[in-house]
Amino acid sequence: MTKVVVITGGIGSGKSEVCRIFADNGFASQYNADSRAKALYVEYPSLLEAMQNRLGCSLKDDKGDFQPALLSARIFSDKEALEAVESLLFPVMMEDFASFAERSGSEYVVFESATVLEKPQFDGFADKVILVDAPFETRLERACARDGASREAVLARMRAQTLMNELSQGGSDPRVDYVIMNDSTLDVLRERTMKTIELLTENI
Repeated sequence: MTKVVVITGGIGSGKSEVCRIFADNGFASQYNADSRAKALYVEYPSLLEAMQNRLGCSLKDDKGDFQPALLSARIFSDKEALEAVESLLFPVMMEDFASFAERSGSEYVVFESATVLEKPQFDGFADKVILVDAPFETRLERACARDGASREAVLARMRAQTLMNELSQGGSDPRVDYVIMNDSTLDVLRERTMKTIELLTENI
């Protein structure tokens, strides 16, 4: 039976780099929840229509193409709107992931998501959870440099990741099996990730 390995972490933590290291070391079947969400809106027109009806606004441009920026702006500071969107999206995503995992034929499938631990719909979903973490200020600086965004803009996004911020500030979560601290060089990150892969394959 396929094992689900969740890799999560806040903005600027380096989870995508950790996923690349995993891919190079036997964990090539990977599902990026954020990118797949955008694709699902296009692949399932009924999902997008249901969201527009629930939110009471158009999420398409003049050509009829889905515009992620319109959705982001609509749900950014509206918790009820966000929960409405997630109630429609997550069941479709779970079916999509199950199909992906079955097609992969892999022993392990990585599920990459920044928010999976904050969503009760995914409780009990993973066989193992890996948190990629770094100090808050380090994550902020990385995200600003990566996205070419202002400090204020990135801070606004980071503040929405309440649990990730708590973990970065010394908090803990019993659902997390392994923590990879990304507060040094890329070589150190590789070393720490390889150690986690070794532990993971011994204990999953």
